[in-house]
Amino acid sequence: MNRPQALAGNTNTNELSPRAKLLVDNMAKALVGQTRASKLAVVAMLSGGHVLLEDVPGVGKTLLAKSLSSSIQADFKRIQATPDLLPSDISGVQIFDQKEGKFKFVPGPIFTNILLMDEINRATPRTQSSLLEAMEERQVTNDGVTRSLPELFFVIATQNPIEHHGTFPLPEAQLDRFMVSMSLGYPNRNDEAEIIKKTLLKDAFTVSQVLSVQEVLNMREALRSVFVHEALVNYIVDIVTTSREHPSIVLGVSPRGAQLLVRASQALAFIEGRDFVTPEDVKELAPHVFGHRIVPKLKSNKVCHADLVRKVLEVVKVPS
Repeated sequence: MNRPQALAGNTNTNELSPRAKLLVDNMAKALVGQTRASKLAVVAMLSGGHVLLEDVPGVGKTLLAKSLSSSIQADFKRIQATPDLLPSDISGVQIFDQKEGKFKFVPGPIFTNILLMDEINRATPRTQSSLLEAMEERQVTNDGVTRSLPELFFVIATQNPIEHHGTFPLPEAQLDRFMVSMSLGYPNRNDEAEIIKKTLLKDAFTVSQVLSVQEVLNMREALRSVFVHEALVNYIVDIVTTSREHPSIVLGVSPRGAQLLVRASQALAFIEGRDFVTPEDVKELAPHVFGHRIVPKLKSNKVCHADLVRKVLEVVKVPS
């Protein structure tokens, strides 16, 4: 699968790709042993998608969001989801200004560049829908007036997989709004020792700003030129088709899922300094892009069924 010669010296890719890698490396300074998670988050952001983190408390979900936002000269807001959280608490409200004698719109925390929605499944379905609509449309409607969100608008939502009381699981249609789903998992012994040592240091988990919002937007535009061979397009089609026919899966991957995997693969290749996508890019990302888009026959509390996607990958022929 040879890439076209016209793309071999793409100036934007050559100039901006190292900056994307710098962002991942910068996040890794705070996130010990979580380079993969950092890379997946950056892949989603550069692709124009959003991230869903499902994991137990205390493994670094919030730290990942803060490290990403602190690495960019961007606005960051956090919302702690609770059952009494209202859509207006997210989008904003109209308040009567007595001095001017008219209603004035007070923007909510959703008007930001990077938004952390902590424990999203604790919010009611109505509140969840208000956020996820904004994720898809990049706009908020209040009292009949539509307001656009910033051009860089990226959501990281978290949820705890072991608690069920007082939670409202996201339905499949809303899970589909997220490009990437993943869990961080527990660190290995050496990484956990390093984490403990860092807690003894001042500002050990803080990072410096290395990118501007405009640079991120430039990267989004540049990665569109990353070449995807027709054989890889057919490979992705084979994967989604197999997921729909697999005996352990009730609902397979949608066409939107296939589209998002292509975009994510371009972003991963871009971060790695390449202007072409490889089968390895597709295989690395498929469990995280498809894992929350399939419905297995056997019910599970997990949102991301990455292991089941890996079984699908095992039976699909990889292009050479």
